[in-house]
Amino acid sequence: MTRWLGVGLAAILSVVTLSLVITGRISLYINPDSAWFAAGMSVVILIGTIGTFALPLGAEADHGHDHGDAAAPVPHGLDHDHDHAPTPAAPLTTVGAVGTAVGGVAASGVVVLSLVLAPATLSAELAMSRDTGAAPLFAGSDAVTLATTGDTASFGVGEWAAVFATSTNPDAFAGDEVELVGFATPSESGDFSLTRLVITHCVIDAQPASIPVVEVDTPETGQWVSITGTVRSTSDGRLEIAAASIEEIPEPADPYEY
Repeated sequence: MTRWLGVGLAAILSVVTLSLVITGRISLYINPDSAWFAAGMSVVILIGTIGTFALPLGAEADHGHDHGDAAAPVPHGLDHDHDHAPTPAAPLTTVGAVGTAVGGVAASGVVVLSLVLAPATLSAELAMSRDTGAAPLFAGSDAVTLATTGDTASFGVGEWAAVFATSTNPDAFAGDEVELVGFATPSESGDFSLTRLVITHCVIDAQPASIPVVEVDTPETGQWVSITGTVRSTSDGRLEIAAASIEEIPEPADPYEY
């Protein structure tokens, strides 16, 4: 059991990780820039797993020291001064065994699910639940500075969301042409919002980035679309995308921005 909960589960997860790297689906879980690190650690774990086969079963329970065969004798005349109650070891041992069993079943279940379930992207509902209405945490002044130069051809939804949320001169971006891909979510200031999830390291830190889109029919929430249009400044100082065309598309192979 100890060996299974240790190198056994770790080896299975390593194999799953390597298969995701080889098939290019690791980006569904982590930033592709970290794929080399995940693959390298997986190889190290597999090498360590192979090395454990050189150990006999039960060797992992050896503490590496000798407790001795008998307790040291108590000097005469001192034993009556220290009347210690016995330690209730049995209940603690039982609780530990139950905890190990429950944790082992839970860990094994997670690993088995990773084998049988196909990789899936985070849902539009999750993106909506994480949307606080505040400026994205990943927004940096460099994105706004770059946008003012007109060098926005490589901008995705995340960069434009940063510009829309933090720009102090909206008119500077009016007329910029955009071609973007994302999924539809409800919007309070447009016909719908074009949304993408942006991850820094892995899907655990995924944050939604959204920009309002107007002058187009509203797609179904969660539907992936490709839009072309121009940035427009409103009378109240907001920025929005005036769509020239919109096309419903399947979910892209790499659904996140980084």
